[in-house]
Amino acid sequence: MNNEVRVKKPRFKFTVAEKSWMMYDWANSVYATNIMAAIFPIYFVAIAGETGDRYWAIGSSIAALVVALLAPLLGAVADFRGMKKAFLVAFIMIGTVFTFTMALTDNWEFMLVGYIVSYIGFTGANLFYDSFLTDVTTKERMDKVSSYGFALGYIGGSTIAFVISLAIMFILGFDNPLGVKIAVLITVVWWAGFSIPIIFKVKQVHYVVRKTGKLAWIGQSIRNVIRTAQSLFKHKGVLVFILAYFFYIDGVNTVIHMATAYGKSLRLDSMGMIMALLVTQIVAVPFTIIFGSVAKKFGSLRMILCAVCVYAGICAVGFYMGYSIESVHVWYPNYEEVLQLSQTLFFLMAILVGTVQGGIQALSRSYFGKLIPPERSNEYYGFFDIFGKFAAVMGPALYAFVASLTGRSSSGIAGVALLFVIAFAILVIGNKTIKKAELSGGITL
Repeated sequence: MNNEVRVKKPRFKFTVAEKSWMMYDWANSVYATNIMAAIFPIYFVAIAGETGDRYWAIGSSIAALVVALLAPLLGAVADFRGMKKAFLVAFIMIGTVFTFTMALTDNWEFMLVGYIVSYIGFTGANLFYDSFLTDVTTKERMDKVSSYGFALGYIGGSTIAFVISLAIMFILGFDNPLGVKIAVLITVVWWAGFSIPIIFKVKQVHYVVRKTGKLAWIGQSIRNVIRTAQSLFKHKGVLVFILAYFFYIDGVNTVIHMATAYGKSLRLDSMGMIMALLVTQIVAVPFTIIFGSVAKKFGSLRMILCAVCVYAGICAVGFYMGYSIESVHVWYPNYEEVLQLSQTLFFLMAILVGTVQGGIQALSRSYFGKLIPPERSNEYYGFFDIFGKFAAVMGPALYAFVASLTGRSSSGIAGVALLFVIAFAILVIGNKTIKKAELSGGITL
């Protein structure tokens, strides 16, 4: 008789803080879908005219630039005790209020202003949300918690709220502006309502002690920003990773922002594009979780590198799709065939994006979290964010510039592909340096 006692491995259970943190992905992902990617860009381009995709790109760049300039100092201040939560709530309010204003006007200029300010609120809140990752979990659990957060986002805001919005638009008619306005209001209610768990259940565990005395904390914040910048440049592995992140996240954000605006400029069917993006969200749920699990076996960097390659392929398909349509005129006999092929290619691209979009973002933020000191996470994520946001400035601006210069929107997509090629080269050349930084424990104070 075998009396050997088998010890069961403990199951991975999420804590209340981890679940509350992950719920914010559920909350804010509806903005990413309804406002940034699918419904509102199509409506905006239809109202603004044939150059609407370029105005949308410029608006995205302006908003990203504002957050990029503010991120380091805001991050340094937020690392003081109690400040991180205050900034998170403030930016959620800015985002939701100005999203609401977008439903109150039919003027495309006012819509663009509302979008710019609401996008500042959305991206600003994400900075503080990301930095809370070091407060709610440990380094060993970061990849899984981050991946499940993105997966929840795809299930909730990016699928359930998206489907509800589409159902209302279907009932009212897709050409009815009221349907778009209701979709905007759903975004506001969903985002604000499901932000409650992170506001009340997540606490800032790691923080910097603030100096006493009038305005002393301002000087302390500025000195901390300078010290953080110096430490980033001192640790080559961390710097190389952020540099690669700058280029590939630029491409990722540009694809998210410009997909439907690009398709609309090519006269693709709006309903077809929206349904394709719905498929993106559905595919992204399991693949985001898979990315987090596979990363434990093969490493986060390898999975990020795989995702970069897939995105480069997506851009190549996107260029071919656009070039095919732009090369024929509406009165050509085979125009409808080309348009149908392009619609199919857009659907294929949507599936491919779903396999990597959540994974590359989740692993990027968790991998960076492993490289930084937790008590100054907000400050370091501020610099992480500034690289991401300056990249978000460059990508849409590059798209708009090249498209305007050549008169072809497909040329703008070709420029985006170059960003992934550069990121791939940096990750391959700097792989050993980055891994060395990870194995040594990253940045220590």
